[in-house]
Amino acid sequence: PVQYKIDVLAALKAAGYNSVRLRNEKIIGQRQIQQLRDGELVSWLVIGRICSLLRCQPGDLVEYIDGD
Repeated sequence: PVQYKIDVLAALKAAGYNSVRLRNEKIIGQRQIQQLRDGELVSWLVIGRICSLLRCQPGDLVEYIDGD
């Protein structure tokens, strides 16, 4: 399974993007914000937006955990 390596919403907040700003500026929708809160994976489009805001790579956000 793939999971987040960091608390994405906390990282966005530290970069000046709280959930209200993300919604109001239509950067990330409410559904995707809730998915991030719940630890659920979001689409690659949203991952791309997050990477752009945080100036990072997808590998900085998610990792594969071997289930074996």
